Amino acid sequence: MVDPALSSLGAQIVLAASSDENHPPENIIDGSTETFWMSTGMFPQEFIIRLAESMKIALVTMHCYNVKTLKIEKSISDDATDFEAISEKGKQSHSTDPQCLKANEVCQSCNLHCILFQNLNTQRGIFKQMIFQ
Repeated sequence: MVDPALSSLGAQIVLAASSDENHPPENIIDGSTETFWMSTGMFPQEFIIRLAESMKIALVTMHCYNVKTLKIEKSISDDATDFEAISEKGKQSHSTDPQCLKANEVCQSCNLHCILFQNLNTQRGIFKQMIFQ
């Protein structure tokens, strides 16, 4: 199955709460396990991924570090509005421990267009890779 959350397939980061020139948010969707986005940790961080076209998504997997609580919301709107909460995952972590957070049954009965991710802790988080199925 092809991952629709890849920049090479038209996915875009349309909002990111912070950016580092060495580790920009676009690294989350570049398909590489060698790159990452590092949030600032000054306040809860978030980013929005817009898919190239609306589609059904069964599972979202996030590979990250130092994320205590991850909230995921979906939107079927083209303009990234009217988000609805679909998952909130928490996991105690230390920055050196890799994490794999999964959200099942994301949007199998609707056509998802945008997805919002929020790191609800105020520590620096590292987001490596997203996999949508």
